[in-house]
Amino acid sequence: MSQTKEKLWTKDFVFMAVINFILMVIFYLLMVTMASYAVKEYHSSVSQAGLVTGIYIVGTLIGRIFTGRIIHKVGTKKILMIGLILFPITMAFYFIQAGIAVLIISRLVNGIAVGIASTATSTVVAQILPNSRKGEGIGYFSMSTTLGTAIGPFFGLMLSQHTTYFVIFMLCMLLAIIALISSLFAKIPANDPYTTAPEEKGFRISQYIDKKALPIAIIMLLFSLGYASVLSYLNFFAEERDLVSTSSFFFFVYALSILFTRPFTGPLMDTKGANYVVYPCAIFFGAGLILLSFSHSPFVLLLSGVIIGIGYGNISSVLQALAIKVTTPEKMGLATSTYFIGLDVGLGFGPYLLGYLVPSLGYSHLYVWLGIFMFFLMILYLFLHGKKDHLLSNNQ
Repeated sequence: MSQTKEKLWTKDFVFMAVINFILMVIFYLLMVTMASYAVKEYHSSVSQAGLVTGIYIVGTLIGRIFTGRIIHKVGTKKILMIGLILFPITMAFYFIQAGIAVLIISRLVNGIAVGIASTATSTVVAQILPNSRKGEGIGYFSMSTTLGTAIGPFFGLMLSQHTTYFVIFMLCMLLAIIALISSLFAKIPANDPYTTAPEEKGFRISQYIDKKALPIAIIMLLFSLGYASVLSYLNFFAEERDLVSTSSFFFFVYALSILFTRPFTGPLMDTKGANYVVYPCAIFFGAGLILLSFSHSPFVLLLSGVIIGIGYGNISSVLQALAIKVTTPEKMGLATSTYFIGLDVGLGFGPYLLGYLVPSLGYSHLYVWLGIFMFFLMILYLFLHGKKDHLLSNNQ
């Protein structure tokens, strides 16, 4: 029997990962800068600034929901090109200064473009990866998403302190054009007519949400609440602890820990199953949040970033791979969309919901309770998927 592994790092795989990374960098760079932009440039209220930030997530959700519905009917290549063409076009709307209402609409349509394009890239990758290395491949690919969630905020905070918003928007526009040009060099597979889902008549929720991937999306939504608290409140927490200068490097060490651990967790999932990754990483994630709450020195703060990276960074990739593995080939696009809907809801609306807890708990205690919550999510995962993971592994 040949022991030769099927090829993973193809040219097309690399281009899709680069495109997705660019999309995610822009996504999170703007997420951490748009609220302050709305306040400084439009003198908006705090609630309006929150809407400017959050409406982007609404747009992303709209893009993902309808992309998941039609991608196998229209074709992944057409959907990807539509999203990547719309992205720089809608980025240009940020240069139109015509009031807060126009800014909110601009954020909405730009979010729709991101939702379309990012769902398409993930679906293309799921199509081109060999089945024997799908978990490993999606693990590497999802690093582009996870690194984007780290590097985007890092550069967003740095740029907002040292340059103008016009320069920030120009940089994002340039990156969006690079993503579009990159797609022209990738060979995107046509849909297999034998794996195209039959069209369902009338309205059904199953047209927009994959039932088999839904439990995974729910788990991802709840895990992402922990990272949403880090994205949204780390700066405020660092100010309380006089660690502002160190906090900007939190996301850097977070990204490094993902880079060093992802090459091990992807193959482990393929050979042993998702449980061998999810349970240990949930423990790391919870412990990292609790350690963050006790951070009074730069070393402890950065150490918590490393541990959170090992935990959340790997959970997100494993659950993305799981969402695709539990479904059928013709539903890969819908399953990808369903997974990201869970992720976006957690990251997008989590800060708003957690904000109600901050006045009574404070940032430190919030991180403690979220850390404990991550431990309890292992029980939910056990009942929603963990018990039957061995059956999925045996069928691979």
